[in-house]
Amino acid sequence: MLAQRGSKQAGLAFGSAGPFAATCAGLVLIVEDERPMQALLQSVLADHGYRTVLATHGAEGLTQASAHNPDLVLLDLGLPDIDGVEVAGRLREWMEVPIVIISARGQEGDKIAALDAGANDYVTKPFAAGELLARIRVWMRQVSRADGDSVDPIVEVGNLRIDLANRHVTAAGRPVHLTPTEYKLFATLMRSAGRVITHRQLLEATWGPDYAGETQYIRVFMGQLRRKLEDTPARPRYLVTEPGVGYRVRVE
Repeated sequence: MLAQRGSKQAGLAFGSAGPFAATCAGLVLIVEDERPMQALLQSVLADHGYRTVLATHGAEGLTQASAHNPDLVLLDLGLPDIDGVEVAGRLREWMEVPIVIISARGQEGDKIAALDAGANDYVTKPFAAGELLARIRVWMRQVSRADGDSVDPIVEVGNLRIDLANRHVTAAGRPVHLTPTEYKLFATLMRSAGRVITHRQLLEATWGPDYAGETQYIRVFMGQLRRKLEDTPARPRYLVTEPGVGYRVRVE
């Protein structure tokens, strides 16, 4: 069974708490109907300082979210009562909590449906545990920034840096000139670093709703951004493609 294989592979990747352990890193709601996977996720998150709340059904997940107001939701799609896509949409109606999908469904349509419903990220089973933990840390940092008194206008990911207040971009310390459209596209990606942004979301944010179907625009301008910002454009380190879905700025 694919989800069970995901549990085993994830288990191999989990180690000790390591440098990211904390007394309390945040509260995570796990909505997962497979008990072995649920227990594994709960154990590793506890090792890394997270508190957890569990739910095995979609309706129970909605109730637990309302009762506990978690900092992040890990949500399976194949739930026995309500499909996870619907759960994500219903959560998004009244919560801004980050939602990370963990599912054996790897089809493009499933990913797009979940992201369009309001999920922030998508991890396909079987997954590497280190990647899942890294994505959780990304979203926890975004929650922490959102709870602060002000938003930092400077976003840095590895060698890439954007000053949103002054519209200034650098790569490995060197200034990079971007056209207005390139800048708008890059700023959209950097504001959501670590998150998958769908083609439709990028097109609407950069060109407007009338261009939601013009995916060739994205390919052309992403190629231009990679040539200006990546050391090896053909093998991008930061501006990565999520095939059939969209793009993300990879956070290391």
